Amino acid sequence: MKIGITSTVPVEVVYAAGHIPVDLNNILIQSEDIEKKLLSASMYGFPETCCSWIKGIFSVARERADIEAIIAVVGGDCSNTNALMEVLQVENKKLIPFSYPHESLYEDLKIEIEKLIKNLGTNRDEVYRIKKRLDKIRKKVQQIDKLTYEENKVTSFENHYWQVSCSDFLGNPDEFEFQVDKFIEEVKTRKPELNKFRLGYLGVPPFVQNIYDEIERIGGRIVFNEIQRQFAMPSFEEDIVVQYQKYTYPYSIFDRIEDIQEQIEVRNIKGLIHYTQTFCHRAIQDIVIKKQLNLPILRIEGNDNYLVDSKLRTQLEAFIDMLKT
Repeated sequence: MKIGITSTVPVEVVYAAGHIPVDLNNILIQSEDIEKKLLSASMYGFPETCCSWIKGIFSVARERADIEAIIAVVGGDCSNTNALMEVLQVENKKLIPFSYPHESLYEDLKIEIEKLIKNLGTNRDEVYRIKKRLDKIRKKVQQIDKLTYEENKVTSFENHYWQVSCSDFLGNPDEFEFQVDKFIEEVKTRKPELNKFRLGYLGVPPFVQNIYDEIERIGGRIVFNEIQRQFAMPSFEEDIVVQYQKYTYPYSIFDRIEDIQEQIEVRNIKGLIHYTQTFCHRAIQDIVIKKQLNLPILRIEGNDNYLVDSKLRTQLEAFIDMLKT
């Protein structure tokens, strides 16, 4: 069956159980009727002070009759997911909770992964067989990432897209790998673009669909998508528990900062854009990020503006102009 996921989970377990994972976030942001989905959630009763991601995920899950169950990440992601899970239960959706421990302790995370294996009715050997298959694809996606910051041949959006898609491998790892191979071959024939200003993107993937195109239009290029890169599991560990221990997103901001600092040096980044979602607790972490990172940082905030508006365009233009001077 198709199983929706509200955030990145040990997707190896879903495939090992013979099911198809569907990242509800990616379905939402790639849809052509986002505004309709947000309005539908508001009419259902979601408050104005609720994040647009939560509203949109709810509408996608409710509309998609083919999604028979949902793995809800109730620890280490959005604090509103617990309430979302309760509302979806009213809609008769089967809910499977998964929680990243508050601290990335091995034994705690091992228990959570083993619970997921049991809930989905698979076994450890099959999970590790699938892990080897998916790691092969992840290494190819890592190659796309390197073509971004080493050879300047991959655009900001392309870097984002291939890495964020590793959350569920688009529900078909074989087809996804075929598309990755095809893309890599096409990219190798491109000439490098050396006139773009090198930027890093921090925070959750943007709700604003065309933000990457806008950044490119005004002379910037994102050569580091922080969380999307984490979705692609850049640390290749034989032990699946260690792999998801090193996945920085669910844990302390200081784990993330250590990774960001390393990538700033590796990728020769000149400025950072920190994206936060309105009403999200992670916006507070901008305080720590600005105190810990010694680079110019622009914090931008998204709500239900799924396209770049005049205010955001002005912010981006002013920031990149400032970096160029």
